[in-house]
Amino acid sequence: MVDKVTFQILDVSYEVRGGKPRIILWARTEDDKRAVLFYDDFRPYFYILPESEENLEDLIPMVKRLSSPKSPILRVEVVDRKFIGRPVKALKVTTLVPAHVREYREEASRLHGVKDVLEADIPFALRFMLDFNLYPLRWYTARVEEERVPQGYQVDSAYKLLERPEEEPSYVNVDPLKGLRVMAFDIEVYNTLRSPDPRRDPIIMIGLWSYPDEEEPLIMEAEGKNDRKLIQRFVEEVRRRDPDIIVGYNQNRFDWPYLMSRARLHGIKLSVARRPGVEPSQGLYGHVSVSGRLNVDLFDFAEEIREVKVKSLEEIADYLGVMPKEKRVILEWWQIGEYWDDPEKREVLRRYLRDDIVSTMGLAWKFLPFGAQLSQVSGLPLDQVMAASVGFRLEWRLMREAVKLGELVPNREERGEESYTGAIVLKPKPGLHENVAVLDFASMYPSIMVKYNVGPDTLVRPGEPYSPDEVYEAPEVGHKFRKNPPGFFKKILERFLSWRREIRKKMKEVDPESPEYRLLDERQKAIKLLANASYGYMGWPTARWYCRECAEAVTAWGRSIIRKAIETARRLGLEVYYGDTDSLFVEYEPSKVEELIRTIEEELGFEIKLEKVYKRVFFTEAKKRYAGLTQDGKIDLVGFEAVRGDWSELAKETQARVAEIVLKTGSVEEAVKHVRSVISRLRRGDFDVKELTIWKTLTRPPSRYEARQPHVTAALIMMRQGIRVEPGMKIGYVIVRGSGPLHARAKPYFLARKSEVDVEYYIDKQVVPAALRILGYFGVTEKKLKGGGQSSLLDFLGGSKPRGGR
Repeated sequence: MVDKVTFQILDVSYEVRGGKPRIILWARTEDDKRAVLFYDDFRPYFYILPESEENLEDLIPMVKRLSSPKSPILRVEVVDRKFIGRPVKALKVTTLVPAHVREYREEASRLHGVKDVLEADIPFALRFMLDFNLYPLRWYTARVEEERVPQGYQVDSAYKLLERPEEEPSYVNVDPLKGLRVMAFDIEVYNTLRSPDPRRDPIIMIGLWSYPDEEEPLIMEAEGKNDRKLIQRFVEEVRRRDPDIIVGYNQNRFDWPYLMSRARLHGIKLSVARRPGVEPSQGLYGHVSVSGRLNVDLFDFAEEIREVKVKSLEEIADYLGVMPKEKRVILEWWQIGEYWDDPEKREVLRRYLRDDIVSTMGLAWKFLPFGAQLSQVSGLPLDQVMAASVGFRLEWRLMREAVKLGELVPNREERGEESYTGAIVLKPKPGLHENVAVLDFASMYPSIMVKYNVGPDTLVRPGEPYSPDEVYEAPEVGHKFRKNPPGFFKKILERFLSWRREIRKKMKEVDPESPEYRLLDERQKAIKLLANASYGYMGWPTARWYCRECAEAVTAWGRSIIRKAIETARRLGLEVYYGDTDSLFVEYEPSKVEELIRTIEEELGFEIKLEKVYKRVFFTEAKKRYAGLTQDGKIDLVGFEAVRGDWSELAKETQARVAEIVLKTGSVEEAVKHVRSVISRLRRGDFDVKELTIWKTLTRPPSRYEARQPHVTAALIMMRQGIRVEPGMKIGYVIVRGSGPLHARAKPYFLARKSEVDVEYYIDKQVVPAALRILGYFGVTEKKLKGGGQSSLLDFLGGSKPRGGR
């Protein structure tokens, strides 16, 4: 029976049945049922670009002769398209089985008269989403024919899709996550001071928590060290809970691969998908695909939080206010086996796992709203959107727009890095300054691309004719871009920028505490992220729409705009303290700042806004390094050790506290007292080894380092302990007492005893230097921090304002 159904797309996949592909849309319907929609009439295809349009007809029989019985070539047709903005005629080649497209690409590329083969690398299921203009997590309505639910499918209903779905407008501003079932999980693995090995070490505990059904996580345990029944129960629980979204923390890299290995070892089928016989598998961008469910690794979101360098679950949960570290059980990975083996400690291990699960679910509701909007805007499914780089997220949206505009999608190529001059960064005016306004150009680089029609399709290539009045010429670099017609990037960015303006206007009309406000805010942030990525994308060597000249021209225009803005500020009598990329730090005189904003917008044609006002801000002589106190009492630290990963937590905390004291109270003496108290605490032995741990990333295998470094020494010690060490790992080490070079005294933090720590090293090389980055400007010396007479702020400042102050 033909009917209409309204549904939300969760994910898309396909299967080949009877030698033909069938698209599978995983969805939920308006009545909150889980459904699957099938579409049988979509076929894989690719394009051939000829060297000359004159020999196009000659190519057709040559292409047809490539046809293979395994996947016959169904059609070869001449089509009109555009390629990098230029009209072209191409051959559209349609076949039957998606997996054979790549084989045909290789064969077709060798044919005489073929210039290029395009769009053969687009995954088939996502190709369907592009062509039908469908977006994950959005709602659609379509005519369907109900079918019997295929055996083994874990859905309530099945339909055959009879037409192209149309977006349902009544759901545009409905939270896409509302009503979806979310399950968090985490595993604990037995180990004894070595990296867990799935061939040897069992899973001893699995924690699960389902939203919105459960108030407390379920903690499941192995029978001794036999995890067969535990894994079987995990499969049963996932199927019973039937989640739409599965979340974990680093599960794509650890939990899922470990579960898959242990299941294979026991001969257990890890049947947690909604489609029968399909186990979790490696998907696009390294994520683990669970058919019919969205497996989202929250670690991918945490990776983009620059303020936290050690991205452990407890650190991220603490930073985001999900679960303070002091209120949870914290165990180190090497303690898991010990706590499992000791019956008296096992309850602590249960609480530890429970806290991990609660933290994971808490992070899910911090991260998923943004992820859902980014999925809806970019077109990548929620389980892939954060696993992909920013460049890939933008590229999928560009590919959608290309399909709509009849543009052929360029191939991705491997290119070497090509450098070009970047943004302007002014030398700051060192010192402590009061009442400083920070002005930010709104989406400067996307706005430049729109205003000057920048893109690979509008770029005047060497030898191409042009009239000077028909082009925009970039300052300094001289690259020229045609004013008309509007380019590919201009069309897309105009939509992005106007879309974001509309959303921000609507946000002003709703209650900031309302769900609608939060939904709109996450949406505008997703749009901003993609729009701001457009300039960097063009300079990304693997980009399909790569254009070094475009990226170079955008930064040149950016530098010109900043210089003119600085000239305008000084003409109005405002002192300029600092400038960086698209921001200016100027003296805050409200009427003059308002006039500056108005003048810049009228004369330069770019929107600039007052981002914040610092009551006090401190600049060193170095670029990109300052500390500021906002009007609401927040401390911003930029470029100091407090936000870098190669200093100990104690050094970073000391520096942050020093900045806070100086900025809030103006008392350098109080800051000196604080540093002395930290030094005294260290010498008393009143510290935790983790406070003194220094983290550094291995960029290559330890054996390939020519110069010995502390973290390399620590890594070699870990390897001797049987711990797997790989490039990309963060190695935590402490410096212990002894003789010899520094690298010889490094030890993995989890092997170091408190009594071994070289306290004087941390005082001399960590705490004092970190504090002096700020206090040294006021004349404070190392000797002063370690002991000396009393001084007031005026003593440090010589009875006047700080050097560089007004």
